[in-house]
Amino acid sequence: MEDLAGATLGTLGLVALAGYLLGSIPFGVIITRAAGAGDVRAIGSGNIGATNVLRTGRKDLALATLVLDAGKGAVALLIARWLFGSEAAGAIAGASAFIGHLFPVWLGFKGGKGVATFFGLLIAALWPLGLMAGAIWILTAFLFRISSLSALTAAAAAPLLALLPLTMLGLPASTPIILLALFTALLIYVRHAANIARLLKGTEPRIGAKAA
Repeated sequence: MEDLAGATLGTLGLVALAGYLLGSIPFGVIITRAAGAGDVRAIGSGNIGATNVLRTGRKDLALATLVLDAGKGAVALLIARWLFGSEAAGAIAGASAFIGHLFPVWLGFKGGKGVATFFGLLIAALWPLGLMAGAIWILTAFLFRISSLSALTAAAAAPLLALLPLTMLGLPASTPIILLALFTALLIYVRHAANIARLLKGTEPRIGAKAA
């Protein structure tokens, strides 16, 4: 990543730390508690993301969680990119925010699965990439009605799609964006290990089904 050649390790460390702390903000927990909907970790899957917040019966809270979880990844990436004029700095901050969402220090490192933050990062990094990955999520959800399968499919496609929008626009491929898409996709698969097991067994709940 040649555009970071002049940056010190200390500077890169601060970029990563700031991204991580921003990503660690557990909006799902904060919003549901503030709205008197209880602790989202005590219902459904126990996840802090928008899908589980929806199980409170409050679509407005789920939408707010979705937007804020996506936004924190996007903001981390965009600020770092603006401050340093560097695609690589943005990717480092974005990846750190993603890690923060998955493993937030404020919740004992037990966070969400990162899907909303993943899409926020892709849109901020390269909007055609984010839109294409989002379209794959929507199509998969429409066909199979399984949220986790939709996320896994979009995540698997993202690193390959990171090449296509640039090529279609006549621009050179961006290594930081490709690596960011690959890194976050791998972590999504790690965080969805239980979902993958249920998918293989045919027991994964469909969108709209209530969790026990």
